[in-house]
Amino acid sequence: MPKEKETASFVYMLKCRDGTLYTGWTNHLARRIAAHQSGKGAKYTRSRRPVELVYFERLPDKPSGLRREAALKALNRTQKLRLIAAGIPCKNIDKSGKSLYYDKESKEMKWSVFMTFNEVRTRFAPSPTGYMHVGNLRTALYAYLLAKKENGTFILRIEDTDQERYVDGAVDIIYNTLRQTGLLWDEGPDVGGPAAPYIQSERMGMYKEYAEQLVRSGHAYYCFCDKERLEEVRIIQQASGITPRYDGHCRNLTPEEIQKKLDAGLPYVIRQKMPSSGTTSFDDEVYGRVTVENETLDDQILIKTDGMPTYNFANVIDDHTMGITHVVRGNEYLSSAPKYNLLYDAFGWEKPVYIHCAPVMKDHTQKLSKRNGDASFQDLLEKGYLTEAVINYIALLGWSPKGENEIFTLPELVQEFDISGISKSPAIFDIVKLRAINGEYIRRIEPEKFSEMALPYIRQTCKREDIDIPLLCKMLQPRTEIFTDIPEQVDFIDALPAYSNELYCHKKMKTNVENSLVSLKAALPALEAVETWDLEHIHEALFQVIEQLGVKNGVVLWPIRVAVSGKQFTPGGGIDLCEILGKEHTLERIRKGIEQLS
Repeated sequence: MPKEKETASFVYMLKCRDGTLYTGWTNHLARRIAAHQSGKGAKYTRSRRPVELVYFERLPDKPSGLRREAALKALNRTQKLRLIAAGIPCKNIDKSGKSLYYDKESKEMKWSVFMTFNEVRTRFAPSPTGYMHVGNLRTALYAYLLAKKENGTFILRIEDTDQERYVDGAVDIIYNTLRQTGLLWDEGPDVGGPAAPYIQSERMGMYKEYAEQLVRSGHAYYCFCDKERLEEVRIIQQASGITPRYDGHCRNLTPEEIQKKLDAGLPYVIRQKMPSSGTTSFDDEVYGRVTVENETLDDQILIKTDGMPTYNFANVIDDHTMGITHVVRGNEYLSSAPKYNLLYDAFGWEKPVYIHCAPVMKDHTQKLSKRNGDASFQDLLEKGYLTEAVINYIALLGWSPKGENEIFTLPELVQEFDISGISKSPAIFDIVKLRAINGEYIRRIEPEKFSEMALPYIRQTCKREDIDIPLLCKMLQPRTEIFTDIPEQVDFIDALPAYSNELYCHKKMKTNVENSLVSLKAALPALEAVETWDLEHIHEALFQVIEQLGVKNGVVLWPIRVAVSGKQFTPGGGIDLCEILGKEHTLERIRKGIEQLS
């Protein structure tokens, strides 16, 4: 049984007989609970008598404990109950997966499984530095799918400590993108949760305390080297053909030397003390067992001179204190994972499951990158892609489903997703495949909904009010891959564009200028005689012409198509276009075609 240390710092909540919750702080939890239960505690609990310890946290020291107490007291009752139900935080959990709790009978702290997590907890932790890159959205999607498949919790955390790269409005882009794609978070900055706050800049007080804990345990040290010395070391190492890294100058300072420098007010950073020999290994769900030589690991900075944590250090602390069980991220962090694991070992914390994903590539040599102006999620929507299709396609960038089907709704992705399907190989962003998937989704839209969505694009180039929009959309829907294709597909309706007679020459249709003229001259009187102008009667009239001329269908229908549209590619065949344009416009354009060919 572990003994509770006098120097420990605890915040706790008690459930009272009247159902209210009391929040307090103490440096000796067992004694304090006993006092409350005996009627010798706070004035509040003396009148309401607590019946149960429902929640507690153990923190490094009194200042952090008092800050956490204030944060808990600021929560409303609903938020407190949510916190209690979640059984957080895992900072009370030891590396065996057990946690501390107060045993009311023995009146002492014991290890138990009382507060361990029995769920998968994943997080998406973007930096608000601009728009939502496709690779970032894929990370969010995989983290969401993994959590939801296991009935776990998906957490949104904003990592905003790099103020130089912070972009105003970027947090809203993150929120809006995740909401629009359906990747709704269970805990986060705007919805709260048991591990609040979820914005990194609001968690600043805790990081230095954890770093100093590592200094005391011998896993980190104060470094007083200034920029000039570090630059000099870097230049010498480069000239010697050595990979630049910190040379350990301050690694073995005596306590007296350290205190003297601190008393003198010298600026310092806190560095992680890497093992100088041996190896560090970790298991990744995608890349398997990865082992590195410890002598290759640089003594990375944990706390900068301004007291702010580095990304790598804050990442580990936040993941642990939020109870993250599975970490999904890009494989550019593979090289940092050994350093992360050494931090987990130094604190005695349980490590998360790692899932490192290969990058999304623009081509075989270039990564897809927002710095290179590659499309963001919002850009894709503005180009006419559907949200559901984009999410479906992004899921396939580096992950393969077990069967042949590749079209999945988000709920279907949750059921289908499996880590074993993630590939080590980089994924190429294939716009042709995205268009094909988007076209499949468009074809699945209800006709009325498609008409509603297509109308703004139609009206960009087609202003005629007498056009049968539902009929036009019936033609467009099976032939549309992205909505922004529509304006160019229908731009011939209002006015016939100028076109070359070369359009009439089609090898597959076996047409040329001469036989096209014959076909148009034969078709004109047949169409003039049509009284009911609809698809059925236009089809009947033109096929009579085909029969009279004794030619293949294309010999007549291709010239009709060219004459009425002036285009090589149209949303329908010649008969469809005649119906849409109406009798007057069709006959006028065929006469013009005859004139142009004569």
